[in-house]
Amino acid sequence: MSLGSLALVLHAHLPFVRHPEHEDFLEEDWLYEAISETYLPLLQVFDALAEDGVPFRLAMTLSPTLVSMLRDELLMSRYARRLDLLCELGAREVHRTRDDATFGPLAHFYRDHFESLRRAFHDRYRRDLVSAFRRLQDAGHLDILTCNATHGFLPLMQQVPEAVRAQVTVAANHYRQHFGRDPAGIWLAECGYYPGLERLLANERIRYFFVDTHGLTDAVPRPLHGPYAPVFTEAGVAAYARDPESSQQVWSTEHGYPGDPDYREFYRDIGWDLDLDYIRPFIQPTGERKNTGFKYYRITGKTNEKRPYDPRAARERAAVHAGNFLFNRQRQIEDLASRLGGRAPVVVAPYDAELFGHWWFEGPQFLDFLIRKAAREQQTFRLVTPSDDLREHPENQVATPPLSSWGAGGYATMWLDGSNDWIYRHLNQCAKQMVELARDFPDANELQRRALNQAARELLLAQSSDWAFIMKTGTMVEYAQRRTREHILRFQRLHEQLRGGSLDERWLSQVEGRDNLYPELDYRLYLPA
Repeated sequence: MSLGSLALVLHAHLPFVRHPEHEDFLEEDWLYEAISETYLPLLQVFDALAEDGVPFRLAMTLSPTLVSMLRDELLMSRYARRLDLLCELGAREVHRTRDDATFGPLAHFYRDHFESLRRAFHDRYRRDLVSAFRRLQDAGHLDILTCNATHGFLPLMQQVPEAVRAQVTVAANHYRQHFGRDPAGIWLAECGYYPGLERLLANERIRYFFVDTHGLTDAVPRPLHGPYAPVFTEAGVAAYARDPESSQQVWSTEHGYPGDPDYREFYRDIGWDLDLDYIRPFIQPTGERKNTGFKYYRITGKTNEKRPYDPRAARERAAVHAGNFLFNRQRQIEDLASRLGGRAPVVVAPYDAELFGHWWFEGPQFLDFLIRKAAREQQTFRLVTPSDDLREHPENQVATPPLSSWGAGGYATMWLDGSNDWIYRHLNQCAKQMVELARDFPDANELQRRALNQAARELLLAQSSDWAFIMKTGTMVEYAQRRTREHILRFQRLHEQLRGGSLDERWLSQVEGRDNLYPELDYRLYLPA
């Protein structure tokens, strides 16, 4: 009999980036890289586990914006072209390194790797990764979670409650459309919670959400079991907390597994290393260099003299680290079980899904080894999802978590500081105007309805927390600022045209074609409750 449970949670999310007006757009690479490096490798791991009869349960967010992009034919056609280019580059690399005893085998490794991904994408998954994940949920292996409609940071949206409700309702409806059931749980963007938010979740029949560790340890009253059992909020929705110990072992830049010297070095790529004329067909059309996914060096250490990557040695390290993680969870759960008394502990280990494969190339292998070892080598704990835990433990303490997030500092400073605070006066004003539009146009004609729905769409896209985060971290700042301004300006143009009674249908059709998120969106969800 197990002493407790381990809940692995992967949060898969990307902001909505789709630029049909450009043949090639750099920021669309975020999606293409994530498919090749994270989503396809994870599907291959999960499917292999299922085919081998290995029991496993795992929770995984597929954010609404990510699902929408994965089901967009334009983006999937562009990704298919990207895969073809990678396979062509693999063939060229095999030829270029044919006499190189060190890098020749690596070129063969990458050629075979990308050709395997191309076969999986087209033949096994029929270019529909969402259905592949849904099959794993229907088979009982995954608990797929939703997320706020556009990953809006909800604690900073409280001034307009209807805007918060829209982020939750649009997400829940979108989930039902694509997965055929209510979402059991939600990953609140950035784990951003504030007291009272749970009532909106309960209205959508959502049963649980996640907070950072201090979101539970600082709850009122103080939880009896700390972060190792959920609490029920007043609305009956459960809050689960991140376990700091298991997070540290994977996330830590100093002590985490991904920094091992044998693992692949993320920051060395032939897109930057090789002769420009040779690599030109595989980088930006402007000639600007970028990552290709062909990385020939290992981390080695804090040195510029990197050693060649050895996939076999890296795989062996992934197996060792999976064993170490397993051992540490066994000891942790044994200790917790001896101290908690009466309630089997649940250790919640949440991670950004893109860590596994994108930032940590061997991450999917680590998960594969961990799940197989957990199934056959120990009986201390079981792999569960929060849904499983709630079925087994239907009674839990009632408490109210404080406003919190899992961002640096634990509250809102990542999304509200001198680099990005200018956005909120505009976002709040647009949100208030959207509520007024919904109230003042209860019986819109067809053209007005289209404009109102598009205004809601532009507001949702402007509210994405990704833009504020990028401004704060200082990467791709110009793009994040431009996206925020463009959505706000489009919203304001639609607002002015609706108020003025003169809609530009030609322009409206253009923006509908560009920002085509949530075609089922109904502006009336912004009506005051």
